[in-house]
Parts: sequence; C-alpha cells; structure tokens
Amino acid sequence: MTGQDGLSRVRDAASADGARTGTDRLYVEALARGVRVLEAFSDNPRAMSLSEIAAASGMDKSAAQRLVHTLVKIGYLEKTSAGFAPTSRILDRAFDYLRSNPLINRAIPVLADLRRTVKERVDLSLFEDVSMLYVVRMQSKRDTFYAHLIGRRVPTFCSSGGRAVLSHLEEDEIMDILHRSDRRKLTPHTTVEIDEILDRVREVRETGYSLAVQEVLVGEVAVAAAVLDGAGRPVGAIHVAASLAEWDPQSFVARAGPLVTAAAAGLRPS
Repeated sequence: MTGQDGLSRVRDAASADGARTGTDRLYVEALARGVRVLEAFSDNPRAMSLSEIAAASGMDKSAAQRLVHTLVKIGYLEKTSAGFAPTSRILDRAFDYLRSNPLINRAIPVLADLRRTVKERVDLSLFEDVSMLYVVRMQSKRDTFYAHLIGRRVPTFCSSGGRAVLSHLEEDEIMDILHRSDRRKLTPHTTVEIDEILDRVREVRETGYSLAVQEVLVGEVAVAAAVLDGAGRPVGAIHVAASLAEWDPQSFVARAGPLVTAAAAGLRPS
C-alpha cells in the first residue's frame, strides 16, 4: 500500500464513522475506531508511539490509549522498546480471507503453471477501485523484499494490472477512477496524464494485455491481463514481471503477453 493510499483510507473511515453515527442503529463505532488504529500502521512500516497512532487514526490520545490497550490485551498489538507494533495474529485473519476466497483458490494452480513456464514473477491482484491489491505472489530469485509481500497495493492508473482492468470498464467509470486517484509519479517513468493513460487503456483493448515499463518499479517490465467474473466485469488481474536487465520490453511482451492472457481467461467462471 502506498502511504497516501493508506492515509486516505483512514481519513475516509473517520469520515464514514461520523456519517453513520446516529443513522445506523447496528453500527458499532467503537469497533470501527479499533480497526482504524490497526489501519494506521499501513503508513508506518515500524513501531509507532501512542501519539503517532492517535494522529494517524484521527482521534485524541485518550481514546487511542484505550483502544491500543485493548488491542494489546487481545493480542493484535504488542508493546516494544520502540512503541507499539502489530503482531503475527493479524496474519491469521489474512489467512482466513485467502483460504475463503474462491478466486484465489482457483488461481493458485494456474499461477503455478504460468510461473513454471515463464520462470519470472507471477502475481494475482484484486481490483479495489483506485488500487490493485496483491493477494498471491510467486516470486523470481531477483525480487526485492517488498515485491514478495502479499497485501501490497499499487495504483490502478499506472500498474499493468490496473490498466488491464480499466480496459473492461465503461468510459465514465474509468474517468471517475482516474479523477479520484492520487496520480503522482512513482518513478520518473510513471504515466500520470489522463489522456496518455486513456491511450494505454485503448491499446489494452486491442491486444488483450497491458504493458508497464518501469512505471511502478525502476528496472521492472510487467505484462498483465484482467480476470473477469461470470458477468464480464473485471475483478482482478494476473501479472508477469521481469527485469529489464534480462528482457527488452518487446521480447518480454511477445513471450508473456499470450501466456498471461490465456491464464486470465482460464480463471473466468464458465
């Protein structure tokens, strides 16, 4: 997840808390505030002080202290010499999600076959509005630490998987996503202008796959195809990524493009 994306999600959640108060009798605000405390760590890959947690989650220090204390007691946060940090128990909830998602279960053997064929990193990401969420990553030996991690988010507008997804949406929905996206450059090569992004999306509609060269990571070339549900709506994407030190973009597209397109098509429910 990018820092800006994580901060936006916490702010949106805080706004939603206020909007729901008094209008939804089933809504438990205390539970939502506890989740906001956990989400505060999305912007901070380290332990945080109580003051930092309060500021990041949009609440006063007294409220944050009670919530942090409760989360420590039930095992989701721990106190360290540097502050408070999430515990491995959060991974239990991530595992619950991964094993209960039918798309992920169907995708595992498909991705494994694709990885054996291309011998490069293969990923499955899910479409979540302005971001793509990586839920399966089968790495190559050259990847950096963060490239291995599931749960990482990348922007929809500039990632290969994101533009593959956009190619299956109506124009008004594409424009809505682009206007709400934080279209900052992740690298010097990131495409941020709306007209240029739309041109890339049109190219995907013609070829069936999306190419991104150094747009999310410097030195990386990635090809992706959208995964569709039974109604033809995009729900995610399969990516193949490699190093520009070993592939030129044209050769990589010629190799990986047809393979990733076939793999994505194989995940669509019949």
